[in-house]
Amino acid sequence: MKSKTTKIAILFVILSAVLYAISTSINKILLLTFEPTMLSGLLYLGAGAGMTIIWLINKAYKKPEKELPLGKKEVPYLILMVSLDIAANIFLLLGLSMTTAATVSLLSNFEIVVTSLFALIVFREIITPRLWIGIVFITIASILVSIDFSGGFSFSAGSLFVLLGCIAWGFENNVTRKLSAKNPLQVTIVKGLGVGIGSLILALVLGEHISNYWLAAFTIVVGFITYGLSIFFFISAQRHLGASKASAFFASSPFFGVIFSTIIFWQLPNYFFFIAVAVMLAGAYFVVTEKQERKKTLKT
Repeated sequence: MKSKTTKIAILFVILSAVLYAISTSINKILLLTFEPTMLSGLLYLGAGAGMTIIWLINKAYKKPEKELPLGKKEVPYLILMVSLDIAANIFLLLGLSMTTAATVSLLSNFEIVVTSLFALIVFREIITPRLWIGIVFITIASILVSIDFSGGFSFSAGSLFVLLGCIAWGFENNVTRKLSAKNPLQVTIVKGLGVGIGSLILALVLGEHISNYWLAAFTIVVGFITYGLSIFFFISAQRHLGASKASAFFASSPFFGVIFSTIIFWQLPNYFFFIAVAVMLAGAYFVVTEKQERKKTLKT
């Protein structure tokens, strides 16, 4: 029997997955107006600004929660987290601009593989045989959905950018795990504002600009809902589930993403995509049903 705390953590990570899945389809439309780096900045700025407002409201009208605040020891992790997020989201949006939202949603599952490998190699989390089986299935599915058969056997540029984003996010998930014992609202604010401002500065350096300020304001609101709340729920869940397990439950996001993409764009992928879906479902089954409690071999 799962404890009440664990059940709440699982609910949080699934809510995070749904919100992130919605963002993929919406971002595909927003990329018609904004360049990837500018869009990334606006979305994360919305996440940080929205969560800051929530924090100020809680501070003004509610008794402060008993959460551990961020301190000087967390600064290196915060810098690394923000840097990896800037790169990851730009890679993802570049990939999204070159391929379908459904493909991006499915490929996002590769993040589980990278997260688990970094958790094992760098942070010494235990990976069970069942989880390894799931990782193999997900890797095979990611390869299948990345191949472009229209002009011969080759890997599509869009898919490769998405995979690069998954690699950056896989490492970032483990870095964020080091911060999960701290106030998740504070971590989300730092991540949102840090990535948002950093991406906007980079966008301006690259010559990108905002042509529609009303749409930019809408994008900031979208960022708060689909990025800010998603990040907050995911960080909250990580403290109880661990990086690998939280990412395993987050595996539901690509499947929600495919559904939303099909409804919005009415665009059915080729038959290789559906083969990849079947393989990905098998992999997701193994990682989600992996029940062994994870213990770290090194002291934190």
